[in-house]
Amino acid sequence: MYQLFVPQSFVRDDGSVIDVEESRPAMADPDVGNGGATEPVVRPAPHRWLWYALGGGLPARHRGWVLRDTTTDTWWLRHIVRSLVQMSIPIALVMILLPAPLGLRLAAAGGGIFLAMIYSLAYMDETTENRVVKAGYPAGTAQAGRDRGGLARQQKETERKRAAAAKRAARYRERSGR
Repeated sequence: MYQLFVPQSFVRDDGSVIDVEESRPAMADPDVGNGGATEPVVRPAPHRWLWYALGGGLPARHRGWVLRDTTTDTWWLRHIVRSLVQMSIPIALVMILLPAPLGLRLAAAGGGIFLAMIYSLAYMDETTENRVVKAGYPAGTAQAGRDRGGLARQQKETERKRAAAAKRAARYRERSGR
């Protein structure tokens, strides 16, 4: 990934100005296409998906699928499912290995799931962006894709509402004889 240099100016105590270039990671350009439209969407095998859900990376041939997974309409639901898969191992260990009554084990597991879901939902955007960066896309690509998708849905809904309003207006004019 290339670096973007941004000039910064600082004023010293004696009044002289120092120009410094600050290096920042490149961000995705929301005006560029979706970045993966030409890449094939190859769904990973179940064992690779499990590795991906646990935080591992996928081979390069799955890049398009990772981008689709993090930008589709149900990206937030997919994130929750991945989080539950991550929690399943410690929860299973608590339920199996904790030497306590079943009610206490269920309470500990439920509390763990609740707390983990709070953190998972709080850092949902960052976690999803990290998955996209692991797949080789610039930071910000997933958010830019979701923004474009949301804008397209919003425009489609606006067109639908305008057509419905025009239809109602025509029906009103027809009934009132205007």
